[in-house]
Amino acid sequence: MRILLDENFPVDFAKLLVGNEVAVTHVHSLGWAGIKNGELLRRAYSVCEVFVTLDRNLEFQQNIKVLPFGIVVVCVRSNRIADLVPHITSILEAASRVAPGQVDKIGT
Repeated sequence: MRILLDENFPVDFAKLLVGNEVAVTHVHSLGWAGIKNGELLRRAYSVCEVFVTLDRNLEFQQNIKVLPFGIVVVCVRSNRIADLVPHITSILEAASRVAPGQVDKIGT
């Protein structure tokens, strides 16, 4: 499974998600930092099967149903690694089950 992490995640968090059959790329490593959501999702077509973000409003701002990949929205109080680590298992589980054009939310 190929996961693309949104720029709102710490870059170092990508290393914590890598595992068996999981490849994680961060938006920053592709040079896509600062790109608006619509353009970012268009570019993501070629690099991921799942887009993981902290942006709770993304599904209301973009037409998710037409995307060839799923989106996982992580709902946590901050983007600090300490707040994200307890959700690693849930993120990976959601990423494995979310269908293309769908959103799965995890966290609080």
